[in-house]
Amino acid sequence: MKKISILYPFIGGPTVGGSHISALKMIAELDREKYDPKIVLHHTDGELGTYIHSLGLDYEVLPDIEIMAPKYSRTERNVSVLGYAFKTYGAIKAVLRRLDPDIVHTNDGRMHSNWVIPTKMSGRKFIWHNREGPSGTGVNKLAPLFADRILSVSYFSKPQKPIKSVDKIFSVIRSPFEFTKTVPDKAAAHSMIAKELNLPENSIFVGYFGGLNDRKRPLNFVRAVKEIQAEIPGRPVHGLLFGKVILPQSKLDERAMALAADLGIAEQVHLMGYRSPIEEYMAGVDALLITAVNEPFGRTLIEAMYLRTPVIATRHGGNPEAITDGETGFLVKPESPEAFAKPMADLMRDPTLLNRITEAAHNDAANNYGLKRTVDAVSKVYDELAGVSAPQGVSA
Repeated sequence: MKKISILYPFIGGPTVGGSHISALKMIAELDREKYDPKIVLHHTDGELGTYIHSLGLDYEVLPDIEIMAPKYSRTERNVSVLGYAFKTYGAIKAVLRRLDPDIVHTNDGRMHSNWVIPTKMSGRKFIWHNREGPSGTGVNKLAPLFADRILSVSYFSKPQKPIKSVDKIFSVIRSPFEFTKTVPDKAAAHSMIAKELNLPENSIFVGYFGGLNDRKRPLNFVRAVKEIQAEIPGRPVHGLLFGKVILPQSKLDERAMALAADLGIAEQVHLMGYRSPIEEYMAGVDALLITAVNEPFGRTLIEAMYLRTPVIATRHGGNPEAITDGETGFLVKPESPEAFAKPMADLMRDPTLLNRITEAAHNDAANNYGLKRTVDAVSKVYDELAGVSAPQGVSA
């Protein structure tokens, strides 16, 4: 039987985000007797290429194909709509003819919009994997018209105002997680952080894990640290920001530290940068604070749950699909840094509550978010589009 060939285009470079990890781990686990995955990187490879190779995958760099991009992320390597029509469209069609995939599976906004029309005009199947919010122009206008399937990481991310109904082509498939078999010792991990930062052992560490971008609201995280310290005056509270600035021009790292200084907590906010592996740090903090809004379905939330690190998250985006308030974590009012203070204080003052929440969260993550579950669900979609099996709804 002929293998099903799937092409995955990405933007190469220094950023390895949650969407990359989710997509690439799934690709690495595909059955090679049935599927032939091909990865292409626009412009360069960089750290993303290194990560791809670490998973045992290969890729091809497309250095000369310029792409369209939204205003906030445009560089000199991007083209206008007119430039796309005269240059990029034909160049992508040439890649499709050469690599001859049965299916193109894209995983971010720029790749969706640049690859969907050439793919369909060349007679191939297209999967639009929406890992962003529900209101984007592309997912509401291009995807309903051209995509053969729209996959999403959450029900929240279903197109909000599609140009035509997507009910028959929309499915939710959760991001894949490959959990470590052994959870790091939390007391030892906490002590490791205290020593690294030269802080007292009784410090309370709250963590922010992820890229520094506006959607994740790192400035609200800093404000939440101030509010938690006011609620727990007897112990020093420190906020640890793990991750890189996504758009250098945003200067969110500098703005976070400037805000901390304005709030009088400059010594209690720490820019930790990007760390890998991250498990020991995530196990060592006393709680993960998710201040984000419009977050489709964050990876760090599930990872922290598995590591028995309590999660306090905004009641927004895909967070309520992952957390049952008061059972597997806490949900609080979005855009309200003060709302994080009480649940954090409750967790620190009540060991029974802490143990109950973290054990329930660990079991929920372990039982519902394994890598195999995602690979099986996506494989069924590939089979359907290739005509190997009958169409059916998919949810994972």
